[in-house]
Order: sequence, then structure tokens, then C-alpha cells
Amino acid sequence: MNTVLMQTEIGWAKISGTDTAVTGLSLYRTRPAEADPTPLLQEAAEQLEAYMQGRLHDFDLPLQAAGSDFAKSVWAEMLKIPYGRTRTYGDVAHVLQAPAQLVGQACGQNPIAVIIPCHRIVGTNWLGGYTSDLGVDAKAYLLDLENGQQRLL
Repeated sequence: MNTVLMQTEIGWAKISGTDTAVTGLSLYRTRPAEADPTPLLQEAAEQLEAYMQGRLHDFDLPLQAAGSDFAKSVWAEMLKIPYGRTRTYGDVAHVLQAPAQLVGQACGQNPIAVIIPCHRIVGTNWLGGYTSDLGVDAKAYLLDLENGQQRLL
């Protein structure tokens, strides 16, 4: 598996993939290991940098996320949520006719954070969880970024 690293305003991003698809994006507090970045992963890093600077709202990358059929259906719904907007776990559960708890679990299994925008799914009266080394602070940061607000992590 090939990877590329980039330092962002909120920590280290590690983007993984093949020559033909991005397969993972994870956020870390400390610098993880890197191995043989491909041209596609370099493009993914450039798009992530543009997103973090507020210059990119929609990623244009081939994705290949490993997961169950249900998880993939949740991720497909995430990709429909516009930049700067949110949906609740219940909203997505209603569309998929499934329990909101299962939607939350699928969010936590998202292997391509930020690009598949699990941060855009929130609870009805709370922010919800976020699976990353940076925790829910990263989710709050990304939502604020998309709404034009500055936040320090």
C-alpha cells in the first residue's frame, strides 16, 4: 500500500491508496510512517491542502473504500451532503430505513475521512463522534472550516 503524508492545520494526514484509487485518509497528532507516494496520492494531498485552505469544496478523486454493503450505502449518503451542510444520523437512517445507531457505526468505520465527509453527520442535539487520533475536535474544526469560521485545535 502506498501512502503520502501532509501536515495540516489540525495535525498529520496520511492518505493511502493504489495507482488507481484512494483507499484511506486518517488524521494523526504525530507524524506516521510514509511509503512510496504515487501521483494519485500526491494529487489527493494537493486537493486536501486546497480544502484545508478553503479553496476546494468538492474532491475529485477515485475512491475505493473497503466495508460492508451497508457501510458503503452510508458513505454514499455522506458524499451527497454539500460542503458546509450537515445531516443527522437520524436523517441518514431514515433515507436508508435503518437504525441511527448503525449509521453511527458506519460513520466510525469510514476509511477515507474528510474526502468521504463523515464529519458532516451530526447528532440531533450534539456534535456526535469522530473516529480519528484527533477525536471530535477534528470534526468541530472541519465543520467550522466549511462554515468560514476559524478554530484552533
